[in-house]
Amino acid sequence: MFKFIKRLFAWWDGATLGTLVTLLRGYVFVAQDDCGNRYFEEKRASFNGRKRRFVVYKGYADASRVPAEWHGWLHHTFEHPPSEEPLFRQEWEKDHQPNLTGTIWAWRRKGSLASPGERDAATGDYEAWDPNQG
Repeated sequence: MFKFIKRLFAWWDGATLGTLVTLLRGYVFVAQDDCGNRYFEEKRASFNGRKRRFVVYKGYADASRVPAEWHGWLHHTFEHPPSEEPLFRQEWEKDHQPNLTGTIWAWRRKGSLASPGERDAATGDYEAWDPNQG
């Protein structure tokens, strides 16, 4: 029961029922990426002669979780999806990682108010401002 109610309202955590109905009516499933995100394309062109494309995120909806090759396909930079024509990758290219800024998994330096632990003591290169000195 909870999953059904969540599907009705929780757009930030997967597709809502309204989105799923829209997908069934006018969209074609294209592929799924390594993160579990699913990509869809309209059956018929309706916007400027192009088919609309979009992603249904697996879990929390965050645009930084879309890999670069799929981002290019979503924005019509590439005609064919990466599942059909994978992009050439240089040996020095790293795998895609989502941006964790603003989440509980974000990196926080030692001494940050958001992380436990104590800050290192100030070194001699810092001089505090004194309002009594002119």
